[in-house]
Amino acid sequence: MDTDDGLRIDAPHRELLDQILDKWSLSVLNELCERPCRFNELRRSIPRVTQKSLTATLRRLERNGVIEREVLATRPVAVRYRITPLGKTLRHPVDVLLAWAAQHMPAVERAREGFDTREEEAVL
Repeated sequence: MDTDDGLRIDAPHRELLDQILDKWSLSVLNELCERPCRFNELRRSIPRVTQKSLTATLRRLERNGVIEREVLATRPVAVRYRITPLGKTLRHPVDVLLAWAAQHMPAVERAREGFDTREEEAVL
C-alpha cells in the first residue's frame, strides 16, 4: 500500500474501503458500536435506509468480518447483529477521518463554492 513514491491504494484495499466507508455502513457501524441490534432496530435507528440496502450492507460487513450475525432461538426466529473485535478496530481510523472532515469542512465548502462559480461562469 505505501511505497517510496507515496501512497498507493491497490484494488483490494479500494474495494474494502468502499465497502466499509459507504453511507450505510458507517451508520450501521455507529449503531453497532453502541450495542448489538436486531434488523428492525437498525432500520428504525437509520430511518432513510431501505430494507434492501440495509440487508446488502449487513451482508457486506459480515463478509468482511466487521460484524457477526447471530440467529436467536426465539419464536419467530430473530437475528441479532454485533460488531466483531476486528470491527471495533475501525473506530479510531473512522474517528480520525470524521475529525479531519469537521476541521476542514469550511475550506472544502469554500473550494466547492469557488468551483461552482467558475463552472457557472464558463457556461455563460
